[in-house]
Formats: sequence, structure tokens, C-alpha cells
Amino acid sequence: MVIQLSDHFEYKRLLQFAFPSVIMMVFTSIYSVVDGFFVSNFVGKTPFAAVNFIMPVLMILGSIGFMFGSGGSALVSKTLGEGKQERARQLFSLFVYSTIVCGVVLAVVSFFFLRPLAVMIGAEGQMLEQCVLYGRILLLALPFFMLQFEFESFFVAAEKPQLGLAVTIVCGLTNMVLDALFIVVFSWGLVGAAAATVISQIIGGVIPVVYFSRPHISVLWLTKTNLNWKALRKACINGSSELMSNISISIISMLYNFQLLKYAGENGVAAYGVLMYVNMIFLAVFIGYSTGTAPVVSYHYGAGNHGELRGLLRKSSVIIGIFAVMMFVLAEILAGTLAKIFVSYDAELMAMTQRAFMIYSFSFLFSGIAIYGSSFFTALNDGLTSALISFLRSLVFEVAAILILPLIFKLDGIWLSVVVAELAAASMTILFLAAKRNVYHY
Repeated sequence: MVIQLSDHFEYKRLLQFAFPSVIMMVFTSIYSVVDGFFVSNFVGKTPFAAVNFIMPVLMILGSIGFMFGSGGSALVSKTLGEGKQERARQLFSLFVYSTIVCGVVLAVVSFFFLRPLAVMIGAEGQMLEQCVLYGRILLLALPFFMLQFEFESFFVAAEKPQLGLAVTIVCGLTNMVLDALFIVVFSWGLVGAAAATVISQIIGGVIPVVYFSRPHISVLWLTKTNLNWKALRKACINGSSELMSNISISIISMLYNFQLLKYAGENGVAAYGVLMYVNMIFLAVFIGYSTGTAPVVSYHYGAGNHGELRGLLRKSSVIIGIFAVMMFVLAEILAGTLAKIFVSYDAELMAMTQRAFMIYSFSFLFSGIAIYGSSFFTALNDGLTSALISFLRSLVFEVAAILILPLIFKLDGIWLSVVVAELAAASMTILFLAAKRNVYHY
């Protein structure tokens, strides 16, 4: 876990450490995009809109696992940095077992409330039926989906990021192959897309549990533990920013869909779905880097290595900045190509999607700052500050923008709103980092 940043290869070593997490997050996003590609091109525009309409609800449920993973790994890594390895393993086990229980309970409850919720957020007619069908099938794998989210952080804390990458690749390839088989060959339509996703999520949850069930396999393994409400509360507070971020993003997606139905109808929802697929891939780079380096921050914070914290923050700021510019340029260049991949069968929809890309891509210049800042404070076990950044970024600023800007710029205002929100969040994050520098000595 110890990574020193004081030699000639400091940037290279930091990137090498974070690389598996970046690729893992990107690959996870890519196989979600493949789902959308097959549904859009082989099932139809309405099912494609239905998938993107109900997905935010499913992501809110799955983000509970991300909360336990990010918040729990910060606490586990800090405990390892303090030299308390047995205690760290007990905490790790507690968080994994708690995620399984939460997943089962949420899956059962959500199965019955999915239809009224879909109606409440605006689904109707054929799209409503397809939302409910797709969502209920995916709920069958919810506990495994939550575990998959959780272990993205714990693989890094256990010093096994390459294994986490391997599991993600296996799940992604499984989903892609089964999408082609179930949708194209067997013609199962939306049910086939859902079944492919469920099988891949089960694999993603089972493999890590089996691996960590073996003692002495890494610095962490599953063991007997006690119900520790204080530790659970601390993990939830630590991970509340990631939970808030995921919930807020999902709520914002619902609000976007509501506004798009008003200003552009079903085409608007479909165009936004394409944007979100690409957005997931690009933001996965920031999220993967932040997740990959967070346990290092937690470790050095626990060990009291203030110089290393300063080095991590300084170098990470440079890396995030380079990533941001590269993503903006790529998005501008590839806007037409990306729109064509998903919706070439509808000229009007393709033109709308391309224009949306050209506006939306400016958000990539700013989004990495708040994502890394929130993760940095989570790693410092400052869940309150982290949650506040996420809350402002993914809820307050975006809600204000999505409600106000369309009144002025109509449909373009919807695409522009995320740019304005990310700029405001980046500015706020920089202020928090400056205000807290003497508290954490970075």
C-alpha cells in the first residue's frame, strides 16, 4: 500500500497505481454502453428510452454498495495505516455482510414499488411497461450489483487492483457476448438485454466474495466479525458523498428526462441516453483515478505522512487537468461519430444528439475537479465536506440550472445546464481545498 512520491518517477508511479482502477471503471461503463447500443439498434427507440428512463432508479439502489465500498475502504485503509490489520479485516467483513443484507431487502421492497415509481416520474404507455419489465429483471441481481460496486474500492484497499480489473473485464465480456447472443441471435429483445446484465452482475458479485473467503489471500479476507454500529455509521458518513453523488445524479437524470419529454419528447430522452453513455465512460476516468488513489491518501493520513499528502494532491491536480482537456477535445471531435453509432436510423434524432454533444462536452473541463475533491476528503475520513461537495455539485447546482436555463435557451439550455453546474462545483471544491489545507496539512 505504501507508495512514496519523492523520486524521479513520481507521476509515473502514481499513474501505474491508479491505472487498474481507471481501466476497471472505464470498462464497466463501456459494457453498459454496449447494452445501449444493442437495445437502440436491434430492439428499438422506445425500449432504448425505457432503459435510460428506469436506469437512474436502479443506480440509486446500487449506489448503497458504492457507499459501503468507498466509505468502508477509507476506514479500513486508515486502520491498516495504523498497523491494526486484524481490526481492518473485521471491519472489511462487516461492510461486505451488511451490503448483502441491504441488497436483499432493497430488492424485495423495490420489486413491488417499481411500477408506481415509474408512473410518478412520467413513464406511460408502452414505455412504462418496458421500464417495469427491464427494472424488475435487474432487481433479481441487486445484491450482486451492490457487491460489484463495493469491491471496486476494496480491491484497491486489499492491494489487488489488477484482480479487480480482471473481474470487471470478465463481467464486461460476459455482458457483451450475451447481449449479442440473446438480442441478435435469439431475438429476446429487452428481456435478453436485462438477462445479459443480470448474469454479468452476478458474476461480478460472486467472484470477489469467493476470492476473499480464503484466509491469508491478501491483506484483507472475510472473517468473523461483530455488529458494530459505530463503524457502520462512520463508513456511511465517509461514503455519504459517493452515495449522495450517485443518488443526486440519478435524481437529476429523472429531472432531465422530465424536462426533455416536455421540450423534445421521446427523442430528447433517447438523445440524453446517448450522452449519458459517453458521459459514463469519460467520467469513469476521473472516478477510477480518484478511487484508485483514495486508499493511498487514507493510508498516509493514518500514518501521519503529511508530505506525501501534499505530493498526492499536487500531482493529482495536474493529472486531472490533463485528463480534462483530452476529454473535451475528444468529445468535440467525435460528437458526430458517437451520435451515428447509436441513432443513425433516425436523422432528426442524430442531429439533436450531435448538437447536444457539442454543448455538453464543455462540462468535461470542470467535472474532474469536484469528483477528485470529494474523493480526497472521503479518503481523509472527512465525510461531511465530501458529502457537501457532492451535494452541491450533483444536486443543488444542477437542479437550479436544469430548471432555469431551459426557460431562456429552450432545449439547448438543458444541454448547457450541466456545464454551468460543473463550473460552479469546481469553484466550490477549490475553495474547500484551500480552507481545509491547515486542518489536514496537505
